[in-house]
Amino acid sequence: MPTETIALVTGANKGVGLATARQLAERGLTVLLGARDTEKGEQAAKELAQDGLTVRPVRIDITDEASVREAAALIERDFGRLDVLVNNAGTLIRKPAVTVTAEDMRPEFETNVFGLVRVIHAMLPLLRASRSARIVNVASNSAVFAKATEPGSMFARSHDSFVYSATKAAVNMLTVKYANAFLDDPELAHIKVNAVTPGYVATDLNDFQGVRTPDEGARASVHWATVGDDAPTGRFFDDEGPVPW
Repeated sequence: MPTETIALVTGANKGVGLATARQLAERGLTVLLGARDTEKGEQAAKELAQDGLTVRPVRIDITDEASVREAAALIERDFGRLDVLVNNAGTLIRKPAVTVTAEDMRPEFETNVFGLVRVIHAMLPLLRASRSARIVNVASNSAVFAKATEPGSMFARSHDSFVYSATKAAVNMLTVKYANAFLDDPELAHIKVNAVTPGYVATDLNDFQGVRTPDEGARASVHWATVGDDAPTGRFFDDEGPVPW
């Protein structure tokens, strides 16, 4: 029986995604380092390989159906299955809430929501072929209603992340819906899917204003990507435990 664990991390050429790829590889997984830009993906994979980690760059633009299908075909050809999928790729376009139009919302929903669904749909046959598949959807603290409704809090006042917060709230609901659907299907019940928040990490997404490192931000993704069969599914976590919706 194969002992190799195959993991795909999207948006893994930098930031939390790169840290997630590194930590999974350090745990002995064979990591497919997903990146939209081929050159950047190859460079990131070289950096990890120089540290003796097993990684392989895979081009995947989650906003492009053909690109996602090509990545799935490559994984099927070379491995026949996928054991771990970390949906890390995402985008944040800052604009004051009161100026946002419906058209302004499309790019973030295309990446953060439709892209996530596009990847899961394409990879599902490969996850089905795994004995204990795991999906981790990277959400955000900004999607937590309790935080957004706390008067005076950073999350209540972050009006320029209007669209981003909505997309990540959608990610949370999709996570629950996927989990319930998988549990009701005997062929998919072995797939555990959870949402995680990396916390306020210093990356280019927030002009490096965050207070956490990418390595700290990757912890929750790595944990829930590698949990055992007795772990919960359809939940929302940070690296300290459950997070309220």
